[in-house]
Amino acid sequence: MYTVKGKSNKDHLLTEHIPLVKRLAHHMKAKLPPSVEVDDLIQAGMIGLLDAITRYEETHGAQFETYAVLRIRGAMLDELRTSDWLPRSMRQNMRKIEEAMSILQQRLGQPPTESEVAKLLKMSLHDYQEMLGEGGGHQLVYYEDFHDPDGNDSFLDRHCVDEESDPLRSLLDTDFRQCVIDAIDALPPREKILMSLYYEEELNLKEIGAVMGVSESRVSQLHTQAVARLRATLREQAWTGPA
Repeated sequence: MYTVKGKSNKDHLLTEHIPLVKRLAHHMKAKLPPSVEVDDLIQAGMIGLLDAITRYEETHGAQFETYAVLRIRGAMLDELRTSDWLPRSMRQNMRKIEEAMSILQQRLGQPPTESEVAKLLKMSLHDYQEMLGEGGGHQLVYYEDFHDPDGNDSFLDRHCVDEESDPLRSLLDTDFRQCVIDAIDALPPREKILMSLYYEEELNLKEIGAVMGVSESRVSQLHTQAVARLRATLREQAWTGPA
């Protein structure tokens, strides 16, 4: 793994982890529309892998694969955003939905219905549901959520300082994990079932639609709405600061 000069063998790390990049790319692609090319994800992932190798040499930090996975996924998500996978206008629309949900949650003391959110946004239920459909791919947590306000430091770099470091564990050991659990538990029953089928049972949208008796596009809308509810709840608790 190391040369006589004590430097990690970049070629060895690169060759050894190419299958990891491809596996992560195909896993991500399975949840994205046909317009997203898996080769683009792989290319972005390779850049993330090279970045991980460089930074790992500098810090001699956590177990390499743990560190690399986060860098690779982050690079792929950055590529999706750069490619207008979720344009700024759509991100703004999703922020409006999250803010409306937060207002209604406080006002009503329970998760608002789609009709209630649409009414507050002064749009028809149909237009609101179309907005949800267009917002597919909205993430619960973004890579840049973990940078400091000045962009000079990142969660990964702060938590990969020695061989015992595990950035994922550092994240889960904070109150964030419990906040996510509580937020999921507060979801409307239908959306809670959907999230369980999608993330725990790993069913795709079509399969979930068959289980729930709705169309695949409707499942996509409900998933986007559930993620918006979770982000609204987490933002209200001010754990990560502005996304």
